[in-house]
Amino acid sequence: MNREREERLQIMLTMDELRAVDDFRYKSRMPSRAAAVRELLNRGLRSLDAGVASTNSRSKDFGVLEIANGSSFESEMSGDAHRIASNSSKRPQR
Repeated sequence: MNREREERLQIMLTMDELRAVDDFRYKSRMPSRAAAVRELLNRGLRSLDAGVASTNSRSKDFGVLEIANGSSFESEMSGDAHRIASNSSKRPQR
């Protein structure tokens, strides 16, 4: 596997989203936030069926903890719309 990383991906997160990434990082003993994000991306890409976002979706509608503004991600296989429920209110504050 080529481990040379030549591209940078910059994203903006809410404090709750960042807390969720950090919680995963520390629980999994990941060496950095970047490693934790790469692992989360890897797991997400492996776990989802191919799908498409609804036509009214915008980038800002999709968050780490939720999908907002009525947007959804529909599986091409089943036609089911998926919305991610926010668990941020159940997460302990630091």
